[in-house]
Amino acid sequence: MGYRPAIKIENMKTSFIVQNLKCEGCAKTITNKLNTLNNITEVLVNPNNSTVSFSYRKEEDQEIIKNKLQSLGYPTIDSENSILAKAASFVSCATGKLSK
Repeated sequence: MGYRPAIKIENMKTSFIVQNLKCEGCAKTITNKLNTLNNITEVLVNPNNSTVSFSYRKEEDQEIIKNKLQSLGYPTIDSENSILAKAASFVSCATGKLSK
């Protein structure tokens, strides 16, 4: 067998603008939850401009992130910001403030 070079898969980077992101408690919850997902790295959350930035491997990972953010109460700017999302963000914010 001949030499086969390893295939290097480069991570892609993107950012989403999200709703209901108001403080470091929110940012902490989002960071903690997104860091548990496979293929997602370099998570940065900025409450000042409501952005969530991350690196990912596959296009499908972006949809996974959008769904996770929605479930936490932080829908992307192009999604509906329902009363349920606002309530979920309140809980996520409080959880982030209380976690160590």
